[in-house]
Amino acid sequence: MSANDKRLPSIIEEQGASAVIAGHFIEPDNYSIRRPVGMSDWLITYTLDGSGYFLIDGEERFCQAGDVTLMQPGVPHQYGTREGGQWNFIWAHFTSRITETNLLPDQKLLIHAVDNQSARRRIGRAFKRIMSDAFERGAYWSELCENTLREVILLLAQRHAKPLDPRIEEVRYLLSSRMREPVRIEDLAREVGLSPSRLSHLYKESTGMGIIDSLNDMRIRQAAVLLEHTGRSATDVAADVGFENYNHFANQFRKRFGVNPRTYKGQYPANPG
Repeated sequence: MSANDKRLPSIIEEQGASAVIAGHFIEPDNYSIRRPVGMSDWLITYTLDGSGYFLIDGEERFCQAGDVTLMQPGVPHQYGTREGGQWNFIWAHFTSRITETNLLPDQKLLIHAVDNQSARRRIGRAFKRIMSDAFERGAYWSELCENTLREVILLLAQRHAKPLDPRIEEVRYLLSSRMREPVRIEDLAREVGLSPSRLSHLYKESTGMGIIDSLNDMRIRQAAVLLEHTGRSATDVAADVGFENYNHFANQFRKRFGVNPRTYKGQYPANPG
């Protein structure tokens, strides 16, 4: 995505800011913003509840709870609350200093449905941090807002680069967040509303790995990080990442890295941190 004419009106400059402004609106259906020539800023929104509309080039598009919208600079537009309801949303205007927008599809208006719960929670928390920092205006508030916006945009770019079924995304999140716990495919399947056999088939079809193999791969990669950068023993690291049996851990590690965990650790200087 690319920025357009810098001579266009800047909402950020009108508000006396330099890089970011943000807010949280809950608006009835008489809420409408019309900018016939567009603006020089980017606009991003995250809908918490209700529904909004965007009218661009005569085409009306809608956003609802869990949707992130991103509109380019220089796009004549109108947006507001959808008729008959209200729109509860967090918004931010930001400048083209955030170059990560180039990682996203080149569309005047991108509407991305965040359709799994873990991603929705993460993006929701990010938008609330943006709003909080923009309101508090403490030291480096603008830089903090920009960094969090980069996080949101990178998350969107990640999802566009390798789209997965939202149920598989949710399972991968559950595996990573519960790495140290025993994992049962039946429990995962129940949480995402699939049968164990259907989940196992869909997961392997989507990722190229079985669920347990994927979990072990996460554990082994994290174990390698701990062996490289901490002073913990190989036995302690095995427990840290969720292996109850050290020999099983060592066998899995050797398959991944070609050496056993203790030999691997010996390749790096001890780090007591």
